[in-house]
Amino acid sequence: MAKTAFLGLGVMGFHMAGHLAAKGHQVTVWNRTETKSLDWTAQHKGEVAKDPAAAAFGAEYVFLCLGDDPDVRAVFDQLEPSLGAGMIVVDHTTASADLARELDERCRMKGARFLDAPISGGEAGAVNGKLTIMCGGEEKAFNSAEPVMAAYGKNMTLIGESGAGQLAKSVNQICIAGIVQGLSEGLHFAEKAGLDAEKVIAAISGGAAQSWQMENRWKTMVEGHFEHGFAVDWMRKDLGICLEEGDRNAARLPLTALVDQFYKHVQALGGLVKVQLFGHGDELPEQTCFDHPAFLQRGDSAVISMGYQSCMLLILSH
Repeated sequence: MAKTAFLGLGVMGFHMAGHLAAKGHQVTVWNRTETKSLDWTAQHKGEVAKDPAAAAFGAEYVFLCLGDDPDVRAVFDQLEPSLGAGMIVVDHTTASADLARELDERCRMKGARFLDAPISGGEAGAVNGKLTIMCGGEEKAFNSAEPVMAAYGKNMTLIGESGAGQLAKSVNQICIAGIVQGLSEGLHFAEKAGLDAEKVIAAISGGAAQSWQMENRWKTMVEGHFEHGFAVDWMRKDLGICLEEGDRNAARLPLTALVDQFYKHVQALGGLVKVQLFGHGDELPEQTCFDHPAFLQRGDSAVISMGYQSCMLLILSH
């Protein structure tokens, strides 16, 4: 079993670190909010470190699951003094390929290796230990880390050299942005047409329209449950990475840019919108709209696609 450090116990990381411990790996955790680390050790076998350097010291594998480029760089700056020959740093954060290449170089200077390894599968994938992991880096480092990541990863693929994992995650997010928007509009259309959503999904989910989002989110969309997924700010961060890289490599991403603008509009509203679920009579709190991305305005109403949360909302008042 491996000696590991896991830095970042958020919605995903908390469960991922738990799977490492459950598989018998030695796990030391760190989180900015120490109470989260203490909550983790109350449920799993492991230790709490006072800072990233202490967590990483002597570890064979250091796993990061953080927020964005500045967050990752700040934590890496703190753990860097503990890097040593043979260590492997695995970053599960959705961040930029540029950052991955930078950290890869900094690890090499210490005799360590770096894998950019963003994840997909949502909170459910983390809870069930069935995440998809797309990796960039050296094959030797990937082959070494793969059996350890298997504690929470179902599908792990080495895409290419450093940065390739993050670029693959951009492809993932580009596809999700279009699919969720289409699914939201499709269910909105079905409701306006007076169709039974369950029968419609049963009919079309076995054909060309099928998607993970359709299989896993249509029912919660129709019922008005939006507790899963992440907020608009994080999805905008991801799409911003996609669009910036697209500008760099001359990829044309018109749909991604459009959906990003829907998300931007909701950010600009600042949550000061009352909303009502289509087919439901319950008004949601004003803050709710701020927590969920993207709407396509149509006169006095709007279709809102909420990232992984995916729902449709009707604007009642501004």
